[in-house]
Amino acid sequence: MAAEYAAQAEELKALLGLGVEPLAISFVTEASANAPRFGGTRPAPTPDGRTGAVPAGCVFWMKAVDREFATDAADHGNCSVGALTHGFKSVAEAAAGADVAALVAAEWVPPDILPLIPTLKQKPDFVVYGPLKSAARADVVFLRLNGKQLMLLHEAVPELRFEGKPQCHIIPLAKEMGAIAVSTGCMLSRVRTGMGNNEVTCAFPAPRLADVIARLRKAQPADLRVAAYAGEDAKRFSAA
Repeated sequence: MAAEYAAQAEELKALLGLGVEPLAISFVTEASANAPRFGGTRPAPTPDGRTGAVPAGCVFWMKAVDREFATDAADHGNCSVGALTHGFKSVAEAAAGADVAALVAAEWVPPDILPLIPTLKQKPDFVVYGPLKSAARADVVFLRLNGKQLMLLHEAVPELRFEGKPQCHIIPLAKEMGAIAVSTGCMLSRVRTGMGNNEVTCAFPAPRLADVIARLRKAQPADLRVAAYAGEDAKRFSAA
């Protein structure tokens, strides 16, 4: 499977013109020897007990571009919403977080939103992140896209599901519902990850990867033909 993922990752990058490596995300009962722990030091806990390896689980998307690593519940512990979407916390546990209280106080989300957020059905022991090109297994494929890349993906896969905040809930949408889900992003995640203002994210089930690539193979040449036509037609105006 690793060789197949490597070839698919390269084709996906070529078809979409990706500037960021596609990621593989998998949910496992125990970390494999090929996935070392994320590591790092954790800051002192907040008064409500929150700390973690990074400010939020979405930060792992940025870190996993260059290497594969395994994370557990404690690594995800600083962001109550991310811990909820990934099955590490219950709704009641997430609601008790001071970070959730801050989001509600800012009127960013209503107080009754947590039960409506998609989550993983089963709590994983580990979430493994890494480049798709070197993955041995994957449950979810994760992409960072600009506007043009999203345009092409939407042409190829018109049933894309468009979502907003919180950004991380596209992971359970892909894993549990089989959706190809795009998030416009959320301010919480954009600040914590440093994700570019022109980027959006997409998650889809790894078993659908071959189908997505097949559809892109058909959509990309049509876009190139239209680009050539539009460019040639525009020359009439520059010559006028």
